[in-house]
Parts: sequence; C-alpha cells; structure tokens
Amino acid sequence: MTVAGPYGFVQDGAIVIDGERITYAGPRANAPSADETVDLGGRCVTPGLIDPHTHLVYSGNRAQEWEMRLNGASYAEIARRGGGVTSTVRATRAARDADLIGGAERRLRRICAEGVTTIEIKSGYGLDVETELRMLRVARGLGRRFPVTVRTTYLGAHTIPPEYTTDPDAYVTLICDEVLPRVAAEGLADAVDAFCETVALTAEQTARVFSAAVALGLPVKLHADQLSDGGGGELAARFGAISADHLEYTSAAGVAALAAAGTVAIVLPGAYYFLRERQKPPIDALRAAGVPIAIATDSNPGTSPVVSLLLMMNFACTLFGFTPEQALHAATIDAARALGMHATHGSIESGKVADLAVWDVEHPSELAYELGANPCYAVYKNGQRIRSSAS
Repeated sequence: MTVAGPYGFVQDGAIVIDGERITYAGPRANAPSADETVDLGGRCVTPGLIDPHTHLVYSGNRAQEWEMRLNGASYAEIARRGGGVTSTVRATRAARDADLIGGAERRLRRICAEGVTTIEIKSGYGLDVETELRMLRVARGLGRRFPVTVRTTYLGAHTIPPEYTTDPDAYVTLICDEVLPRVAAEGLADAVDAFCETVALTAEQTARVFSAAVALGLPVKLHADQLSDGGGGELAARFGAISADHLEYTSAAGVAALAAAGTVAIVLPGAYYFLRERQKPPIDALRAAGVPIAIATDSNPGTSPVVSLLLMMNFACTLFGFTPEQALHAATIDAARALGMHATHGSIESGKVADLAVWDVEHPSELAYELGANPCYAVYKNGQRIRSSAS
C-alpha cells in the first residue's frame, strides 16, 4: 500500500480488485475507474489476519491440568504423570472423525470471526500412523469447507508416545520411514514440525526427522527453546526452518543463527501467559538481528486455549513490548512470511491476493487495544465478500 505515515496508513484510500487479486491500493483520488464501487463508510481496512501456529484438531480438554499448574505443578511434572500432550493423544485417538471435525470447526469459526483469512493447523495429537493422517485430512477438509486458507503441518514429532517410552528412537524411525513418506505422497502437509525439548524429542532425534522431511521436499519448522535452551534456534537454522516458535530460552547464538538462516520467529504470548512463564523470548535481540517476528494464537487444549488473534496482539504489546504497529505487522506480513506465503499474502499491494479485513475502528492501532472486543465489520477472501457484521 502507498505509505502515508505509520502503518502505511492511507486516509481516504481505495483498493481496486480484479478477480482474486489487488490491482491498485492507494489514495482514492488516484484510483482507476472500476465497474462496481463499494463504499465502506470510512472504515479501516487491513490485510486479512494470519494465524501461523495452531493445534485446532484434537479431542478433549486439559482444564484439570491447568488447575494442577495453578496449585504449583510444572509443565514437565504434569507430563511425567501422563498428562500434557499424552493426555490429549489418548482422547484424540479415541475420537471419531465427526467429533474431531466438529470441535475444530467451532474453534475455527471463532478465530476467523476476527478477520483471520489464513491459518496454519498442525497434527501431533495422534502419534501413530493413522491418527496423524486422520488429523491432517480433517485439517485439509476445513480449508475446503470454510472460506479460509488452511496450511497444514505434520507434527508427529510432538512427543514420544507411551508405547515407545522404552525405545523412543524406534518411534523416530517410524516417523522417518513410514509416516513422512505417506504424508508426502498424499500431499497432506505443507511443512513438518517437531518439539525439541526435555519433555519431547532430543536434538539428535529432531535432526533425524528434519533430515527425512527435507529429503522428501518438505520445509520444516520447530517448537524451539520453550522450556529450556536446548539449542533449538541453532537447530532450526541448520535445516533452514521457515519458522522457529516459542523461543523463550533461545540464546544469543540461536538468535544469530536464525538471522543468518532467514528463519521467522513466531512468539506465542498465549502460552507464555497461560503457563505463567517468567522467561520472555529475546524480542529485542531478535529485532536487533533483523529476525522477522510473527505472533500466533498457538490454539491448543493444554498450554494456550486461545481463539483470539486480536487478544494475542494485545498480549504481544502488554507482555512482550510490541508496539501496536509491530503487532499488526506480526499478524499479517510476517505471519505470511512464517508460512512461506509473503509473496502473495499479508499486505495490501498490487498483485497480491485480495484477502482483506474491514474494521469498525478509526485507526489500526485500536485493533490491539480493546480487550474482548471484535470490531471486524467484514471480510473479503480472494476478492469476494464472505462475511459482514451487518448480515
């Protein structure tokens, strides 16, 4: 968009759309003529928001674990007692497809009601061959039934399932030799993720998964350094990860490696808040190194039961020191970058896909301001108006 001040905000602006693409964005006085004109009544228009890290497909909830944490139990302690990811795995394996679809649809509707037009959805609560594939198929199906672009990520390396506790390397072999080839052959995932942490996979195990993914032509991303500095930043960079997510304990060496690799940092303030963490991601160091920073809901049943990206924009400001302009950038163009979609999505400019959110606000700074509010007036997906608060 033509830059006319902070945010690239254009007063009295116009956007011209031809088919699914933007052909002009700038001052209304300079706009070319169009066959049809829609007056938005002076409302604010931004790119459609992008949520680049979610776990929407699952069954059950972990409210009891939340209560345990409030009573002093740590994330690692709960995991050792059979809670954490493992408890959701049990519920998800037992769920019917219809139940997985119904729960994911409810969460997706709530997220998209706030102007989200693109979302990433991970597997990772099956940890066996068939349930992981079912989760990815459910996620792909959501993108066909709803006016939202869905990017899917295989996260079979979320943790070691109970049946492989005594031989975790055998589970990694299963991922590399059986699951990943099927995921690639069926076109079920746009990327491969892993959780490299003391309660999940080691750096060596993660490297095996990433080597197999890259050999199959699948880009990688990483849950990195959330609970401890396990060298996740450096590991993600070594494999050219498109994103490294969480990063609370990432070292200076990790930040430098991410910058050199061009990896996007995704920070997840909902998980930080919900787990009552004290260690913040190294935001200032990431910015100083030139690492793009995105934000996401991390919507999941255990550590971030969040369905509001607008709320996460506020949390990024109040907890991590973002400005409202940085928060909007992190939920649009840098979120698109974290999904490898920045050439076509995430900003309002000629040639890009016409995914737009229309807001009942006077200025985009208000989007990260009012807690619990949803000022989204209308959404345009691929150039078509798909929702309006007036309808």
